[in-house]
Amino acid sequence: MAKSKTIFICSACGTNSAKWIGHCPSCGEWNTYQEEQILTSNNKPEDQVWKKLIHSEPSKPVRLDLIKEGVLERIETQDVELNRALGGGLVKGSVILLAGQPGIGKSTLLLQLALLVRLQKVLYVSGEESEEQIKIRAQRLNHYQQNCYLYSEINIDRILQEAAKLKAELLIIDSIQTLIGDNSTSIPGSISQIRDCTHEIIRFAKESSTPVFIIGHITKEGDIAGPKLLEHMVDTVLHFEGDKHYSYRILRTIKNRFGSTDELSLYQMSHSGLVPVANPSELLLSQHDERLSGSAISSTLEGLRPLLVETQALVGSTVYSTPQRVSTGFDNRKLSMLLAVLEKRCGFHFGIQDVFLNIAGGIKINDPALDLAVVASLISSLEDHPLHRQICFAGEVGLSGEIRAVSRIDLRIQEAERQGFKAICISKFNGNITLSKNSKIKIVQLNTVIELYEKVFAKA
Repeated sequence: MAKSKTIFICSACGTNSAKWIGHCPSCGEWNTYQEEQILTSNNKPEDQVWKKLIHSEPSKPVRLDLIKEGVLERIETQDVELNRALGGGLVKGSVILLAGQPGIGKSTLLLQLALLVRLQKVLYVSGEESEEQIKIRAQRLNHYQQNCYLYSEINIDRILQEAAKLKAELLIIDSIQTLIGDNSTSIPGSISQIRDCTHEIIRFAKESSTPVFIIGHITKEGDIAGPKLLEHMVDTVLHFEGDKHYSYRILRTIKNRFGSTDELSLYQMSHSGLVPVANPSELLLSQHDERLSGSAISSTLEGLRPLLVETQALVGSTVYSTPQRVSTGFDNRKLSMLLAVLEKRCGFHFGIQDVFLNIAGGIKINDPALDLAVVASLISSLEDHPLHRQICFAGEVGLSGEIRAVSRIDLRIQEAERQGFKAICISKFNGNITLSKNSKIKIVQLNTVIELYEKVFAKA
């Protein structure tokens, strides 16, 4: 007879302990142990039925110099933005984790993938919604696919058994937090349950060469729910984000064993599903014609994709004893640093001013090249001096007020010229810049923030 037992599991590395420990001796993290109730039984787990349905030969060691070089065989998803995030398409046998906030569109994106991908059989498994609910969403997407099969189930052994019987070429599981196994010893969503189910999914994917998509929930802190080990186990981690008040969604590549990381893809939510955005710069730039103070355009880079974003600053006299420093889409500590540089190196008095900074559209940017546009927008708002609408910026600002070089400046300049900008301000330390013969954009090379004020604002 099964007996109940209480153990503590580290959410970072999955190490077990008989009692709660503040500091994990395995991974070194603090306050990561969580209590779980498990059932202990003397019965040995039976071999998975799905393994008997898959005829895979055991692998053998191969000498490194005898391995033939080859190109990864990828499956086109018929979604340009998703292909970009995956590094060119689905790799057979890969396991992809898609995480995001509730209601952001994770299920819609993968159901859309299941209906559009050109494969013989696709199995969409839902542990949260009924088959009728998924059918209603599929009708709203206005896509019809005879090769898409729906399966409402939370038992991982039955799911993998049906996928093996069906010989599915793509498996989509929504979501990993709802799954449970036949030999389960804890509740769905617990650390051990997520770890064990993910391990079985990876074994199935590798032995059957079936690509698998897994939807994962996130915590209130923005981290993927479950053990941190989950992100290490899968091949690719995609993060789906966006603001419900805006129509667009952003798909970021956090980890990818078969492509580059830090890729970014954009979608626009419509009544008929998610529409890929081919030109994200137009979407991220603010829509107004008149020249307004406190606005500056930056040529940023996400992965290998150049983007033009608008920084908006508002500087005004404070009515409180302590001035406010509020930023949206930009690191608040970085904003305080840039304000200190402007105060110390350039003599601008921001110490008695409230400062509000916003990245237009609600997007979050971590590119250091955004610093120069932030500084320009702050000076513009402080002096109520509008910048020219056809000039943009790309440069990092150091603590001594110097403008430092940024990577891939050629791509940034090409994107600015493609969007119709006449001039771009960069660091003079960027070295040799190779542009096409037909390029007409003016390059303004700057050394310090003081030089930025003298060259840009005097001519704005």
